[in-house]
Amino acid sequence: MYATTERTVTPQPVLTTTVAREFVHRAALAEVFLTGWRETGPDTFTVTAQWPRSHAFYTVEHGVHDPLMLCETVRQTFPLLTHAAYGLPFGYHLSWSSFRFTIDPRAMRIERTPADVELRVRCGDIRLRSGLPASMSMEIEVLRAGVTMAVATTRFGCHSPKVYQRLRSGRGTAACAFADAPAPPEPASCDVVSRTRRQDVVLSATASAGRWQMRVDTDHPVLFDHAVDHVPGMLLLETVRQASHALDPDPAPGVVTAMDITFHRYAEFGSPCWIDAHVVSPVSPGARCRTQVSAHQNGAPVFTASSAITTL
Repeated sequence: MYATTERTVTPQPVLTTTVAREFVHRAALAEVFLTGWRETGPDTFTVTAQWPRSHAFYTVEHGVHDPLMLCETVRQTFPLLTHAAYGLPFGYHLSWSSFRFTIDPRAMRIERTPADVELRVRCGDIRLRSGLPASMSMEIEVLRAGVTMAVATTRFGCHSPKVYQRLRSGRGTAACAFADAPAPPEPASCDVVSRTRRQDVVLSATASAGRWQMRVDTDHPVLFDHAVDHVPGMLLLETVRQASHALDPDPAPGVVTAMDITFHRYAEFGSPCWIDAHVVSPVSPGARCRTQVSAHQNGAPVFTASSAITTL
């Protein structure tokens, strides 16, 4: 005869971890911001993320989270959902076509704990090839404690290894391109581009006002988390941010609260990429400075963008 013993089961805490780094195309676990995802309807998803209170590159300025941390969080959503929800095999490449975001800086304030973030994602205009996504668009609402702090829209392509090899014909492997990248030029002044560390500056000054050479430092541990065969999209966004701050005439604390960028071609390592920017009028509502930024390499456009800075 067996004796039974009654015992009280204590509810266990909900455990949180990040998604696998392979899902977001990052090498360093510390650079994975996404913590989970679930499907909420046809082609709609909720993705969760957590932001640290401080970060080596996505720095805290004037008590608010870095807007480019938002951009990187959104970027990580692309590979996560294409792999996990749509079955895209690992080894496929994603290429950005366009990206747009606006933020409410009041909702980006640093608090006493890390920021738990929710991304509500709607995928659309999904084009399939052999049953796998070849391109798609996403509309993303980003919330914190139920309050909307940003909205973003994007479109990107998905390329099999064979297709990508054709697109990048003659460029060699990522390891070779990475190793052959030239040394970066001298950085612009940190104060001019609103950065605190020289290694985070992605612009190099020229003799012309409103023109810089893109500074590509492949030793940067965040922007170049792993070997790639072209300049990554997040570095291009950073050039827009820094050029915008460089032209902002207002010395009061401000942050980029909107950006709209269209990518035209890959930025390569082997030749200079030139960044041109100018302030435009009228200034959009709520913003103090609006800037147009473009990049050209070997006479061909790399991206065109606009951004807005808002006083904190």
